[in-house]
Amino acid sequence: MLEERMGDCWSCIKDQFDNLEKHTQWGIEFVEKYTKFVKERSEIEISYAKQIRNLSKKYQPKKNSKEEEESKYTFCRAFLTTLNELNDYAGQHEVIAENLTSLIITELTRYLQELKTERKSHFHDGRKAQQHIESSWKQLESSKRRFERDCKEADRAQQYFEKMDADINVTKADVEKARQQAQVRHQMASDSKSDYSSYLQKFNQEQTEHYYTIIPNIFQKLQDMEEKRIERLSVCMKTFADVDRQVLPIVGKCLDGMTKAAESIEPKTDSKQVVESYKSGFEPPGDVEFEDYGQAMKRTASETSLSNTKEGKEKPTGKSKGKLWPFIKNKNKSPKQHKEPLSHRLNDFMTSKPKMHCLRSLRRGLSLKLGSGPEDFSHLPPEQRRKKLQGKLDELNKDIQKEMDQRDALTKMKDVYVKNPQMGDPASVDPRLAEISQNIEKLQFEVQKFEGWLAEVEERMPSKSDTHRRSGLYETQNSTTVSNNCAQDRESPDGSYTEEQNSEVQVKAQPNPTTTAPEFDDEFDDEEVLPTIGTCKALYPFEGHNEGTIAVAEGELLYVIEEDKGDGWTRVRRNEDEEGYVPTSYIEVLLETNAKGAMTYI
Repeated sequence: MLEERMGDCWSCIKDQFDNLEKHTQWGIEFVEKYTKFVKERSEIEISYAKQIRNLSKKYQPKKNSKEEEESKYTFCRAFLTTLNELNDYAGQHEVIAENLTSLIITELTRYLQELKTERKSHFHDGRKAQQHIESSWKQLESSKRRFERDCKEADRAQQYFEKMDADINVTKADVEKARQQAQVRHQMASDSKSDYSSYLQKFNQEQTEHYYTIIPNIFQKLQDMEEKRIERLSVCMKTFADVDRQVLPIVGKCLDGMTKAAESIEPKTDSKQVVESYKSGFEPPGDVEFEDYGQAMKRTASETSLSNTKEGKEKPTGKSKGKLWPFIKNKNKSPKQHKEPLSHRLNDFMTSKPKMHCLRSLRRGLSLKLGSGPEDFSHLPPEQRRKKLQGKLDELNKDIQKEMDQRDALTKMKDVYVKNPQMGDPASVDPRLAEISQNIEKLQFEVQKFEGWLAEVEERMPSKSDTHRRSGLYETQNSTTVSNNCAQDRESPDGSYTEEQNSEVQVKAQPNPTTTAPEFDDEFDDEEVLPTIGTCKALYPFEGHNEGTIAVAEGELLYVIEEDKGDGWTRVRRNEDEEGYVPTSYIEVLLETNAKGAMTYI
């Protein structure tokens, strides 16, 4: 086992010092590469989370916008929930980036510095040991050469002495001198031998210690360092996966929230919400009567028509203008104009939007759009008015509750001040309490006022039986009105109502000799006097605060001079000087027979 362990140890490659140095350097570079990889992954997570958050913010509904009103639909609320869950989902990617930075990048950066320092220290010791053994080897080589040289010199000196001693011609002094020189050389050779032997023994010991003790210890430290490096990489790679695994439960909850939001969508509820949002309380138009084109096209005066005598009285002799329809080239078109098919009229009814057909109605529409409507929302249809009043009552009740909560809190504070005067002056709370009491009284008065209006609307809103009754009355009274030809002359070529006058009582307009083009003042008061096309009875009182409207009393009879064009307003006249618009839902209209469409009873 020891031999197997020795075989696995780096000491068995003690002669591969340079290769180990290259290998450990490559290991450090690999750690740096992995650190860079994790850093780039963290940057990708941060960038992805930022883009997801921006996407979620981009599609969040804006305040005071149409998208905020759409939140009443289940699919809109589901989409909003999806956006919120997506925002939380982006937060989990930010958590991944933070954990990668703190648990891997920071730790590996610090560990790299320690690893480089430790590696430098170990290789410094290894180089120092190599330098020492190389120095010992040089000393051994030097003593060996010196011993070799001294031995050769001693041999030459000995040979010279023997030669001199054998020569009979040489003096005794020369022979003695040669003998002494040979002895000196032999002594030097002996000393060199001793030095060489000493250095050799020393080198062998140091070499053994170097290759079996010093270098193996250094290599063992390097091996331990390398194993720690690999182990650290293993831990970091495991952490790399665990960072993602830790956020999976929360990511799963986000996805579950999106799924739950999608499952909460209720198509039927949303379709009913459309009805609640746009329900006006108006009844659909009555049946379109048969128009007999075989009769004469000119309208005939009806003896039972209320408009005949009225038109004769109200017709001005000095000024009369026919209402011009835009985009009509031939203004004297024959009344036998081909009318639109019934399907087109139904499409117009289903897709019609509020329109304004004269300058005065334009001014009225602008005033309503700018929020100058009456406080009781009397300008709205009954159903929409009821919803607005109910919403206003809810807001007022919330405000009252807030004020009452503040009053209760201040009352408790005052009681504390009374019991503990050092905490504050009880009298300092009285002004605020008085102010809150006044606010509550004002709000309660507003609530009573709006409750009265709401009760009035709910009381006067017609039931289905009332609608049928009024429809029957309308059909009965229609039998006494003028014939079908009356409405035909009041229709434009596209089937719209032209409000032209009865041909039998029409007085041609006298042109003004001083002007050749019609003039309009800033207040739009030079409009032509329109003929009456029917009568109406006020079902409810209308105050008529807005400009262009007229006040009416309940039960009052008025003349209709312009029917509702789809904007919920009908133009009526009380006498020759008083005329204006009233809500169509506030009146019961009786038009002449065969007027365009059938007026609805609200």
